[in-house]
Amino acid sequence: MKDIRIGQGFDVHRLVEGRELWICGVRIPHSTGLLGHSDADVAIHALCDALLGALALGDIGKHFPDSDPLYKGIDSKLLLRHVTALIREKGYEPGNCDITICAERPKFRPHIDTMRQTLADVMGVEADTVSVKATTTEKLGYTGREEGISALAVCLLFKKDPA
Repeated sequence: MKDIRIGQGFDVHRLVEGRELWICGVRIPHSTGLLGHSDADVAIHALCDALLGALALGDIGKHFPDSDPLYKGIDSKLLLRHVTALIREKGYEPGNCDITICAERPKFRPHIDTMRQTLADVMGVEADTVSVKATTTEKLGYTGREEGISALAVCLLFKKDPA
């Protein structure tokens, strides 16, 4: 029996004018926001993919297709809450997760603690099990040109004690 599972996720969205910027469930003041069918929270999308991948349950697009009007403009925290419930239905608990946000701007350091607590609250875990980091790509590629933001996530799941 497999008691521990590891999953990883990646997502990217284009930056555009006229959209709010939501990262890790927190609205970040910025001149542009991410384009997507939902609120385009790139970090939550990567985390959902990591959680789903750990149990070989597909990806976020399988569970929340962008062709479904139900998910148009949806708050990605609702998607994460659903994915976390699905993980628990399968008999697993989140152990810890680690997210890296790749962007030149804005600076995320002032928001990291709020992001960690927000994700922890949505997932029903302790904040010390959620890591959020941000980095630049040294002005290289689409993130360096400020055309988009990407995020990577990894998570550990463990089998719940049946007792």
